[in-house]
Amino acid sequence: MRVIGLMSGTSYDAIDAAAAELTLLGDELVMRPMGGLSLPYPQELRTRIAAVLPPAATTAADVCRLDTGIGRSFADAAARALDELCGGAADLVVSHGQTVFHWVDDGVVRGTLQLGQPAWIAEATGLPVVSDLRGRDVAAGGQGAPLVSMLDTLLLRARAGVPAALNLGGIANVTVVPPGADPVAFDTGPANALVDAAVRHFTGGARDHDEDGRGAAAGRVDQGLLAWLLDDPYYRRSAPKSTGKEHFHLPYLLEALAARPVANPDDVLATLTRLTAVTVADACRAHGVTELVVSGGGVRNPEMMRVIGEELPGVRLPSSDDLGVPSAAKEALAFAVLGFLTVHGLPGQVPSCTGARHATPLGCVTPGRHPLRLPAPAAVPPRLLRVAGPPV
Repeated sequence: MRVIGLMSGTSYDAIDAAAAELTLLGDELVMRPMGGLSLPYPQELRTRIAAVLPPAATTAADVCRLDTGIGRSFADAAARALDELCGGAADLVVSHGQTVFHWVDDGVVRGTLQLGQPAWIAEATGLPVVSDLRGRDVAAGGQGAPLVSMLDTLLLRARAGVPAALNLGGIANVTVVPPGADPVAFDTGPANALVDAAVRHFTGGARDHDEDGRGAAAGRVDQGLLAWLLDDPYYRRSAPKSTGKEHFHLPYLLEALAARPVANPDDVLATLTRLTAVTVADACRAHGVTELVVSGGGVRNPEMMRVIGEELPGVRLPSSDDLGVPSAAKEALAFAVLGFLTVHGLPGQVPSCTGARHATPLGCVTPGRHPLRLPAPAAVPPRLLRVAGPPV
C-alpha cells in the first residue's frame, strides 16, 4: 500500500509530507520510503495559529476559520506529495493536523485538539484520509502522545543494548525500548519551544529560531535561571506523561526571567538549550539508555546536539537517517504507518508508552472519491519494522 503521511508539529512552521510503500509480511512491517517535502505555512496562517495558542483567548469563529485554512494547506501538501513523490498514484493519506490545544489536568489528558479539516484533503486528492489519530488513545485513558513511539518501538526492538529514540521538535520526546520489557515513551520537556519563543521575543519577531544554535553557542549558561526552570514539577512526574505549548510558552519564559533576570539574550538561549539537554539526559539515564537515535528539527541545531552529547557521555547519538528513516520526514512517516495500521484494523499505539488501558486502532476515516474499500483485517500486528530501499 502506498501511503502519504502529513505532519505539522508544535513549532507550526511547516507541513511535512512523506510517502512510503508499506507491506505487512507476517509480524514484520516493511517500509520503503519514497521521499519527503516540506511546505512552509503561509505567514498569514502562521500568525493566526499563533494567535489562538494558549494562553491566548480565541473564538469559535477563529477556530472554524483555522480548521479550514489549515485543512486547505494540508490538502495542498497532500496534492504535491501525490504528484511529486508518488507519480500520481497512492492509496491513502494520513493527516496529523495541527495541534492547537492539549488538555492536561493534573497529569491526566482530558482531550486534545488538532485542526485541519480532512475533507479538503480527500477533495484535493480523491484519496481516503485517516485523521484525528490522538483522540482514541485519550478516550482509552492514554496521553494521546507520543504516538511516534509505535514506529520507534518497531524500529528499535531488535537493536542491542537499551536503544531509545529522541525527537527534537517544539517538545522533546523519547521512546525507550529495553530488552525483555515493555517500551516506555514520554515528553521530556521543551526542545525548541522555549528557544523559539525567546528568539521571537528578543528580536521583536524578526527571527523565529536560533539558526544553527549560533546564539546559544555565543552565550553562557546562567545557573540561577537553569535551576529555576528545572524546578518545574513536570520533570518530576512519572511516565507516561505529555506536555506542549499550553505549558512551555512565552509567558512561562517571561515569568522565569522575572524571577531570575538575565541581561544577555544569548545567555538565555544557552540556558534554554542546556535545559533541553539536561532533561533529555536525565530521562535517558533513568532508563539506562545506551544508544539514542535522534530526529526532528533539533538535529539541525549543532549546539543543541553538542550539549546533549556533553550531558550523555558514552551514549551513541546516531541520526534516524543512519537507520534508513529520514530525520526530516520521520514524524510524517510515523503517521503514515499509523494510518496503514488503522485501515488494516490494527492498533496504532503502544499502551505502555501512552498510558492507555488497552491497544486500539486510531483515527477517523474520510472516504475519497471512490467507494471506500478497506483491506482485509490483518491477522497479527507487526513486531518489527524493516526499512527497505526505494521502490523500483
